[in-house]
Amino acid sequence: MADRNLPRPAAVNGIDIGKNLFHVVGLSCDGTPVQKVRFRRDTLLQFFARAQPSIVGMESCAGSQWLARKIQALGHKVRLIRAQFVTPYVKSNKNDIIDAEAIAEAARRPTMRFVAVKEEDQVDLQALHRIRDQMVGSRTRLINQMRAFCLEYGVPLRQGAGIFKLELPRALNDEGNDLWPVMRRLVGALFADLRRLEERIREVTQEIEAVADREDVTRRLMTIPGIGALGATAVLAAIGDGLQFRKARDLAAWLGLVPRQYSTGGKETLFGVSKRGNRYLRKLLVHGARSCFRHLDRTRDRLGSWLDGLQARMHLNKAVVVALAAKMARIVWVVLNKPGALYERRDPAFA
Repeated sequence: MADRNLPRPAAVNGIDIGKNLFHVVGLSCDGTPVQKVRFRRDTLLQFFARAQPSIVGMESCAGSQWLARKIQALGHKVRLIRAQFVTPYVKSNKNDIIDAEAIAEAARRPTMRFVAVKEEDQVDLQALHRIRDQMVGSRTRLINQMRAFCLEYGVPLRQGAGIFKLELPRALNDEGNDLWPVMRRLVGALFADLRRLEERIREVTQEIEAVADREDVTRRLMTIPGIGALGATAVLAAIGDGLQFRKARDLAAWLGLVPRQYSTGGKETLFGVSKRGNRYLRKLLVHGARSCFRHLDRTRDRLGSWLDGLQARMHLNKAVVVALAAKMARIVWVVLNKPGALYERRDPAFA
């Protein structure tokens, strides 16, 4: 007969992640807490290496992807949860143990939505995109700062990065304007910083394009109108094979390209697009949809008649953002989930 004093094995473990300390709460099959322990980083994996296979829940945050891959390799089933979905399960006061228990509670819910565990190459590719996005934002701030400095001396420069790079050297070399020598020197140094930053952006972009040319899935994604190397690799980095979405509409909803809903009492109320999920990927899809809307040869592509009918009854932004970008997201899901699938201009499968 088994000893009743021995603790029951945990069916679900919740981990509250820290930099050096990790709090673990284990729940039995019926949800009863059976262990509450604390580990340092170097002993946490040793604990899970000896523990029986279980469901391990964690909040999706910095460091969770690495830890998820390590624990998953030890035979456990890892579930990453967004912090906003864990909050309702926090009872009363807040501390690390209570947070770990709330994570375990959320991880055992059958209707909970989980974040997919990324492979190392996905993390690297996502890092490239984030670095490039950060540098593009820095370039915009640098251009705006130089334009503001020049405007303080009565030298207006037109908007647009390309036009700015043509007009600024002329303004710096024009001795007839009111720019003081000190300001000419400062803006000239900032302009040199801008050139170095653009060279770095070019290098990262080329590295991303090399990945797009090398991977089969990205080459197939680039057959979709409005999706280029940046969009295809961003999809690969963010959602991988897309198996975490049951259908194409789920991907569009996750990207925030569907109306936000607040319905009650049997009355449906819809607002503008929800703008949830991956903001960067949604931005790329929207820009791609806008380009596709303007430049797509509608006489040769089956999207043409659909866009013409949409434009006749909708505002331009609604047609582009809500409709075309959402349709592109649904086509992305089809290409990801059907091996060898390509976007065909006249293929009825993409209707």
